[in-house]
Amino acid sequence: MAALAAGLEKPVQIAYGVADLEAAVARFSGRFGAGPFFVMEHIPLAEVRYRGRPGNFDHSSAYGQWGDVMVELVKDHTLGPSPVRDVLGERPEGLHHLAYMVQDLHGTIAALTAQGWPEAMWARTGTGVEFAFCDAASDLGHMIELYEPSEGLLGFYRMVREAADSWDGSDPLRRL
Repeated sequence: MAALAAGLEKPVQIAYGVADLEAAVARFSGRFGAGPFFVMEHIPLAEVRYRGRPGNFDHSSAYGQWGDVMVELVKDHTLGPSPVRDVLGERPEGLHHLAYMVQDLHGTIAALTAQGWPEAMWARTGTGVEFAFCDAASDLGHMIELYEPSEGLLGFYRMVREAADSWDGSDPLRRL
């Protein structure tokens, strides 16, 4: 299989902006059998750079498994410009990004920027995990999210997948 732009391989996550996390979890689990979903509210970020300047990204997310790919449901709480509104505008819901694990976060950001998909946002979580959104909306209609695999991140992906493997459809929303 040929690698995509800048060496991107298979996406590991598809994410949708949503107006209401609980309603979106009910919809995705009921209609598509995705889940269960693990919710993190107002995910703390230690540092944010938005469009090259210090920024803010206040969001809550629900993470579940949808077949072979993780699905993230993102509720944007940010006041002012945000990478979610960059794609969705004032629409409350829609496809926001595909996520990829890459071996060199900053090198991949540079490669995507060189091909016309600039860094929209870079952030570091309180636990030190860095991630970025590159703006591919002009070509794809959505962002590309990037992060490097780490023990904690891979463990989180594994936990979500294992919960789905034994899930009977009950209790689709679980708070972390």
